[in-house]
Amino acid sequence: MCGIIGYIGNKKAKPILINGLLRLEYRGYDSAGIATIEKDGIKIIKEKGRISNLASIDEINNLEGTIGIGHTRWATHGKPSAINSHPHSDNSKTFAVVHNGIIENYNKLRKFLQEKNYTFLSDTDTEVIPNLIHYYYKEGNNFLESVKLACDDLKGSFALEILCNDYPDNMIVVRQDSPLVIGRSLNENYISSDIPAILSFTKDFFFLNDREFALLSRDSIDFYDNNLNKIDKIVKSIEWNTSSAEKDGYDDFMLKEIYEQPNAIRETIGSKLSENKIFFNDFEIEKNYLENISRIYIIACGTAMNAGLATKATFEKFCKIPTEVEIASEFRYKEPLIDEHTLCIFISQSGETADTIAALKLSKAKNAKTIAVANVIGSSITREADFCIYTHAGPEIAVASTKAYTSQVVLLNILALYFAELLQKVPTKEINQVKKEILELPKKAEITLRNVAEVKNFANVVYKETDMFFLGRGLDYYTACEGSLKLKEISYIHSESYAAGELKHGPIALIENGVTVIGIITNPNLVEKTISNMQEVITRGAKTLVITNQKVNESQFFKVINIPNTNPYLSPVLSIIPLQLLAYYISKEKGLDVDKPRNLAKSVTVE
Repeated sequence: MCGIIGYIGNKKAKPILINGLLRLEYRGYDSAGIATIEKDGIKIIKEKGRISNLASIDEINNLEGTIGIGHTRWATHGKPSAINSHPHSDNSKTFAVVHNGIIENYNKLRKFLQEKNYTFLSDTDTEVIPNLIHYYYKEGNNFLESVKLACDDLKGSFALEILCNDYPDNMIVVRQDSPLVIGRSLNENYISSDIPAILSFTKDFFFLNDREFALLSRDSIDFYDNNLNKIDKIVKSIEWNTSSAEKDGYDDFMLKEIYEQPNAIRETIGSKLSENKIFFNDFEIEKNYLENISRIYIIACGTAMNAGLATKATFEKFCKIPTEVEIASEFRYKEPLIDEHTLCIFISQSGETADTIAALKLSKAKNAKTIAVANVIGSSITREADFCIYTHAGPEIAVASTKAYTSQVVLLNILALYFAELLQKVPTKEINQVKKEILELPKKAEITLRNVAEVKNFANVVYKETDMFFLGRGLDYYTACEGSLKLKEISYIHSESYAAGELKHGPIALIENGVTVIGIITNPNLVEKTISNMQEVITRGAKTLVITNQKVNESQFFKVINIPNTNPYLSPVLSIIPLQLLAYYISKEKGLDVDKPRNLAKSVTVE
């Protein structure tokens, strides 16, 4: 979850590291620190709290080094504190290390090192790493060999940046199940957990696979496999617009990203659907294979899982294949019934979600065909899967996902229709009608965003409440799940989502006078049923907000927000937008940090 940044070149490292950490702060903000190689050796400065706390330390302005590493922390081992923050060094101060991930066997390694007279200052798992490197270094191994031997002993996940006093012109980086990218520029190199942190410096990137090492100098990079054999890596150009990693006049990244949804949807559609033709140049799946599929699993976490739920019905309706949506962290431990007749689709915005990657590896081991849906080119999940397809949402900086979610829903719907055309189990006319309506989604998303004032007014009324409930039937229930999640994530209001028909089976006991209940009504076949459920809460004094594209008697509800009509299978793309805005404006009314909600990180790279 933590963020790491590194620089080696001819400029002062400190401002580059601080700037990069600010862009990575959504990954963790319990503490932060940097280390640079100065004339008298490695200098480490770190502090508890936000990056601004670190940047305000007077001593940091004295750093002149042109090689450095930095870290912003989301605590896993050891409470947030200056001592537990990164970088960490060994007892002799020969090495400095920043680490993203979790070392699962750190207690065993710590005990081993203590028996070798190493001492520890922090409560973290990371501190074993520089001391373990030093242990191998004093045995006569060089810098790279020592790092490699230490990594052989580590169990768990890690992305590491390592400095050594005795190698003042080099840095080593390595990864295992945690994200890390290297940006190449003229006579300088940049390292980061995420592309946006260094996108303003370069568009040319190298992506390390697990257990690959990079030995960096100012003007070169040497790559090695886990046996320290030299290997070649291909540079990839990333064409994201640099301004997409800036706020561009918006108060927060989340609001900017909500408003970027029409374009994110348009770009995602344009990459796969033109007029009436769907094209997946990324991979080929034959009709014969699909006809022998017995089940589709869609596997993800959090918002990405809700995107899977929102598209499950499209796969079943148009492909006639049973489709199940699973939580990645549960899937990998339940001994799932998968084989060569199973297709597994994995969704992750960052492409680095640890549980999702682990579930993918399990599925491949059981001979299932795997497809990754990600937003980041070259991310871990895309390299592990048999096939990968990309959303085109651009960098998403706010912790709470918005444009990535709607892009995922759109892309998965297109994928389902692509399969449907191959299988030919439903009339072509039906498929073409949905395609047509997909092409209209960007414009309809723009129209939906015009209702901001109505959403903001409702937020002003309810922002002090402590409990809210979301109701829906069919696909509207899955939108309710995502809307409830957004509210929880950034406003800290307790909220629950329920299938509206289940209201009488328990949840209605929670409804009392003044409680806010939000209903989503977009399926014409379920309007009367859902309204009946809403009436049940109104009778008990609930204050109701309805998001709908159907004709309803607005006078019976406290507030109704209308959205454009579309095919019910596509309605989650539009109906979620007012709920994203509602969560945003409630949080703003409460004076909260919308982009960096407490205890959360953007990319969950640990279990």
